[in-house]
Amino acid sequence: MQKYDLIVIGSGPAGQRAAIQGAKLGKRVAVVEKREVVGGACVNTGTIPSKTMREAVMHLSGYQYHNIYGMNYRVKEKISMADLCFRVQHVIKTEIDVMQAQLSRNNVDLLIGTASFTDPHHIHLENSRGQAVYEADFVIVGTGTRPAVSPLVPLNDRTIISSDHVLDLPEVPKTLIVVGGGVIGVEYASMFAALGVRVILIEKRPRLLEFADSEMIEALCYHLRDSRVTLRLGEEVASVEEMPDGTVVANLLSKKKVSGEALLYSIGRQGNVDEINLAAAELEADERGRIKVNEEYRTTQPHIFAVGDVIGFPALASVSMEQGRIAAGHAFGVEIQSDSANYPYGIYTIPEISFVGKTEEQLTDEDVPYEVGVAYYREIARGQIRGDTTGRLKLIFHRETKEILGVHIIGEGASEILHIGQAVLSLKGTIEYFINTVFNYPTLAECYKAAAFNGLNKLSRL
Repeated sequence: MQKYDLIVIGSGPAGQRAAIQGAKLGKRVAVVEKREVVGGACVNTGTIPSKTMREAVMHLSGYQYHNIYGMNYRVKEKISMADLCFRVQHVIKTEIDVMQAQLSRNNVDLLIGTASFTDPHHIHLENSRGQAVYEADFVIVGTGTRPAVSPLVPLNDRTIISSDHVLDLPEVPKTLIVVGGGVIGVEYASMFAALGVRVILIEKRPRLLEFADSEMIEALCYHLRDSRVTLRLGEEVASVEEMPDGTVVANLLSKKKVSGEALLYSIGRQGNVDEINLAAAELEADERGRIKVNEEYRTTQPHIFAVGDVIGFPALASVSMEQGRIAAGHAFGVEIQSDSANYPYGIYTIPEISFVGKTEEQLTDEDVPYEVGVAYYREIARGQIRGDTTGRLKLIFHRETKEILGVHIIGEGASEILHIGQAVLSLKGTIEYFINTVFNYPTLAECYKAAAFNGLNKLSRL
């Protein structure tokens, strides 16, 4: 029986970073991966495919340049699913190669097969070549999630699909029903809308993405409607059926019927814990397959950690990576500093949204005196050059100390330029930093200076 200092179950962003951190500390580490390739859902079915598809949609549809060359401008007239898949497969292959190389050069053993606990310190591995049992001083569970399913929605991976099978659609549908207004549902809804697909988005809550700033979501809803997306908010699906002519009908609880050529079911995610036999490790998960952990990502078994999407919100690849790194540090007594209060969010809709820090709603609930400064892409030269005249950047700062409390951006490049504001916020900088700093011209980063002047002008008028 082989023994390891650390066994990581799952090779997604959380598992990979945990394994490499353990190896950097001089420990003997193994990663167990069920698939024949590394990367988990992030690389193979989730983040990387969806963001690559978005890039392909933006390029082929000419979306960014409609304001310059007209609404009929396209790089390719008839865009097929094969066109989108071509770019996606290229990126996936490259990412898998990069991750395998990183594990290899850090001397992390890669074990392919299905892992399950036999007791808190032993992992049983089964694959097509046989079975084996491994012992570990520490275990990190990073098994990720899969799309949640419902008996009301009979997935057929053809016209009624989950987010894992979007690229398996035989062709770009003329009409698409999206059930679920979470991050994944809204991202795909905006992508297909950019291709000219008539999208109907059904969400049972009264607004989309409730954890984000309401002004940014209002702006996103405006853009979605402008792209002919029908928003059915406050509506819930009672059943879904495939019609004899191949179309799909969603029956709503309100007795409405919504028809489309395809339906994407995107109501949350389910933790991948069914096969790992948590009971043998004296652990359990909730009904959504989420494992409860403390601030060090330890489970109720102190030597077993859980990280990434399998522990729930925020379920971001970037945060999962950090959780894996921190957990491996705690396992071996190394304190790793990380500013969890200021993790950034990136929502890759069209246009994209990114934010860090507090929202206006949170600050209002906390009775914090604040002011807001806003800059619009249309007033920035780079916005005109790029053809994005609808974006905006909002700075929220303390009215008395002028400390930056939140940064919220909607528009192309939002997830990139956010990091400027994130750095200032993390270092407890004030809005004056942006006033006194020179930004390259022309860049979208100039929005920070314009927003800072706008905010301070509001203060001077009070």
